[in-house]
Amino acid sequence: MTFETHKILSLLDKYIESIFYYNDFVPEHSIEKVIPTGNIFILIELDGYERKTFNNQLEPIGHFRNSWVSGMHQKHLNISAHKNSEMLVIQFKSFGAYPFLKVPIAELNNKVVQAENYFGESILKLREAIISKQTISDKFKMVEKWLLETFDDKKMPPKEIIDFMKTLQSQPFSKHNELLKDYPKTSKNLIDQFKKYCGLTPKVFHRIFRFNTLLAKINQKQEIVWTDIVYETGYSDQSHFIKEFHEFSGFNPTQFIKNGYNDSVPNFLPLDK
Repeated sequence: MTFETHKILSLLDKYIESIFYYNDFVPEHSIEKVIPTGNIFILIELDGYERKTFNNQLEPIGHFRNSWVSGMHQKHLNISAHKNSEMLVIQFKSFGAYPFLKVPIAELNNKVVQAENYFGESILKLREAIISKQTISDKFKMVEKWLLETFDDKKMPPKEIIDFMKTLQSQPFSKHNELLKDYPKTSKNLIDQFKKYCGLTPKVFHRIFRFNTLLAKINQKQEIVWTDIVYETGYSDQSHFIKEFHEFSGFNPTQFIKNGYNDSVPNFLPLDK
């Protein structure tokens, strides 16, 4: 399998978390569960395979080709995995998608939508250009050029929103109410601005960041003591922890470990391995 990440050197670095490419991916499963990370993605398939999303009964509910946008997800998402697949993926920072999509990000909450709905023919032409390039570095150059052309600097999020999002990512959830008091404007302004520029509310983002911190703690851990994990990640009690664990992952903690998901790639759980 080929997997490469593009080193972003332009102003895009402020808004883009990563741009990566992979080829000849051969999973041992056909459906995987994606745990939310607090990021929006543009996904461009380069292999001609149709991708699908599934409900909790693993029945197909969405079909996608060429390119699509995966919005801010508050709960887990079931997607198809394909052998010998080739894709290029753009991952936005939690506050980074608005200057490119140019619509209130909350419109994409918990949705996967064809990218042409937002970018028109330009995203299809980009896909064709990527396919035509022989080297991965040239493919990355085409993506960065397209992103720079699509970017609207008049739609940059206010500094206080960027700063608050970074604070949520760096501070424990136990400090959430204190952080709200430090915001220079009203709570309503904060929520409205977050829905416009980021999609979800600050509290939901903070919960997502906390859960991803939890996953990092248990990933590859030899011995897991749940009471310690609950305490370390700031959950009020074990029942609250279990409820949130199921909301984000679709499993209770015991099932998660029994299925070996702490040995899986973080945020991607094979369902039919």
